[in-house]
Amino acid sequence: MKFGQKIKELRTKKGLTLEQLAQATGSSKSYIWELENKNPPRPSAEKLAEIAKALEVTTDYLIGRDQTLQEAEDIAFFRDYSGLPEPTRRKIRDMAKILGKSDPE
Repeated sequence: MKFGQKIKELRTKKGLTLEQLAQATGSSKSYIWELENKNPPRPSAEKLAEIAKALEVTTDYLIGRDQTLQEAEDIAFFRDYSGLPEPTRRKIRDMAKILGKSDPE
């Protein structure tokens, strides 16, 4: 899947409009449209990072490096988790332990 297709698929999966993604990344609606539809797109590294963060994936996933969507979402989650205060991280770890015990899989 191409870069623009990934952005559009993730954006629509999350229920975001072009305008909403543009606002979340400090971009214009037309810029996001161009990224989704022009070939090849040429975003800056900074803009690419903002888009990945807003879509809760990694830049590697967006640019087509060997990474599944699941892996990209997990890495993005850990990136956000790492920035949380320690008491909050402790609560999340405790919740994960509880959820892991109740998960029949």
